[in-house]
Amino acid sequence: MCDHHHFRSHTPMGDIEHTSQLSENIGALFENSEYSDVRFIVDGTTFHAHRVILAARSEYFRAMLFGGMKESDPNCTDIELLDQSAVAFKSLLKYIYTGKISLSAMKEEHLLDVLGLSHQYGFIELETAISDYLKDILNITNVCLIYDMANIYTLQSLSKTCFEFMDRNAAEVLISENFLVLSESSLYEVISRDSFCAPEIDIFQAVCSWRENNPEADISKIVQAVRITLMNIKELLNFVRPTHLVCPDAILDAIKLRTECRDMELNYRGFLVPDENVATLRHGALVIKGEIKAALLDGEVTNYDLDRGFSRHPIDENLGQGLVIKLGAPHIINAIRILLWDRDMRSYSYYIDVSMDERDWIRVIDHQKYLCRSWQNLHFKPVVAKYIKVVGTHNTVNRVFHCVAFECMYSNKVVKMENGLIVPTDNVATIEASANVIEGVSRSRNALINKDTKNYDWDSGYTCHQLGSGAIVVQLAQPFIIGSMRLLLWDCDDRSYSFTVEVSTDQQNWYMVADKSRDACKSWQTIVFKKRPVTFVRIVGTHNTANEVFHCVHFEAPADASALAQYLPPPEESKSENPVVMEEHEEQNQNVEQMIYDGAA
Repeated sequence: MCDHHHFRSHTPMGDIEHTSQLSENIGALFENSEYSDVRFIVDGTTFHAHRVILAARSEYFRAMLFGGMKESDPNCTDIELLDQSAVAFKSLLKYIYTGKISLSAMKEEHLLDVLGLSHQYGFIELETAISDYLKDILNITNVCLIYDMANIYTLQSLSKTCFEFMDRNAAEVLISENFLVLSESSLYEVISRDSFCAPEIDIFQAVCSWRENNPEADISKIVQAVRITLMNIKELLNFVRPTHLVCPDAILDAIKLRTECRDMELNYRGFLVPDENVATLRHGALVIKGEIKAALLDGEVTNYDLDRGFSRHPIDENLGQGLVIKLGAPHIINAIRILLWDRDMRSYSYYIDVSMDERDWIRVIDHQKYLCRSWQNLHFKPVVAKYIKVVGTHNTVNRVFHCVAFECMYSNKVVKMENGLIVPTDNVATIEASANVIEGVSRSRNALINKDTKNYDWDSGYTCHQLGSGAIVVQLAQPFIIGSMRLLLWDCDDRSYSFTVEVSTDQQNWYMVADKSRDACKSWQTIVFKKRPVTFVRIVGTHNTANEVFHCVHFEAPADASALAQYLPPPEESKSENPVVMEEHEEQNQNVEQMIYDGAA
């Protein structure tokens, strides 16, 4: 009895899991005619199978074998599958029985066939696994075939990877054998992309070769995707016209457009390198105008002072010279970062133009009306550019524009813009975002914007000014569209404060966004106003119930989304008999709701 109790106390309690043995037993039925109740004939080869296993593994086979179709009849033992590869079907059948398949051991054409079968029969996990494997083995000889399959089965991730590969290797793709077997729709999509960057005459000649290989295809739509306005007159007359693929009027229109319209209005192609700085020596970029050219693209953003580490140009009446960067190739860009010299408190104004020929320029950034300092994070609509010109128009200290670093790229980051300025969802009044406290007294100059809202006491952790003189002023690195801000008043005792908040873009013209000069305010204050461009924020204390100093611990703009949500009053609290007050409440609430939405997005 004692032994009996000893045995029970050591018996494991729980579930039994012998799945490996089960898998082996079911796997043993693969290609086993024993107990088989259905046979598939594929390309002359017979495969024995078991209805219940197929139905358990695939909704497609469940519908075929048990859904009332003719194959559901138990007497229907032979099922012929047309237009399928026996090798691919065998691999799929093995996967159905064992859950295993060796992709690396398969030839590419069979791999693509299995991809098609996995899509047809609804094996999503297998389809995804094959797609991921194909991404790893992409090369010039197979990318067109793989893209065609991805296009047919709407495999968006695989299609995107194929596009990116073809974009990087456009010239080689155009002369590859498999380019000639692209489907009509795939060819059109490939050459329609702005980022499929190759000489237009090469694209046109590749389309001509494709047509010879596909004489029955309708070539008209594909030819329209060729940008003949990017060809010179010699190419149009000597290569395009003899093919008769483009009508004479279209050729004349292209010549007219090429000679009369602005160069930047032409529909250029450019290389697309997502989220990577292409203004580097590695990418072939050079500074071709400006003084001390080598400093701008060397990647050094820490070792600079009054004498070194920056490029520059004089600010004079002959604006337009500036610093000019020539990229190694035309690139699609939508973001630029520059570091303005910031070893003192000076500010700069500037604009940025881009061009393809260094003659016709379009403006992507115009900060001539604003005072900017340190790092500038700039976004604009995507544009194809080979030349980028940064022109300083003002320096608060002297007549020279100094730039320490320059970067440009295509950014996948989603950025909301209004009137050419960023509408930030996160706090940009931070040290990391290159903001500065330019007026106010504190033990640490930027204590107000160091994001520390916990560590403050009677002696430190706050910024202040004497009531009746001075102010606290925060300068953002660049102009932003701001519609809210939040500040933390010193609250280690029961005192209350009164204050006002104004904003500006030039430190000359100020706009009042909060007048709390007659309010008794304590601790956290959330301010919401109609969105507007903001570079400078001036906080002026007007009263303190304890002494003659105004103390502020923390400032942020825009306000944290959670603070805005708490600030938004319930609808019944917004009611007023005064229609003007009601309208102000409604506008304010809509502004808060939009900013909360932007923050969540």
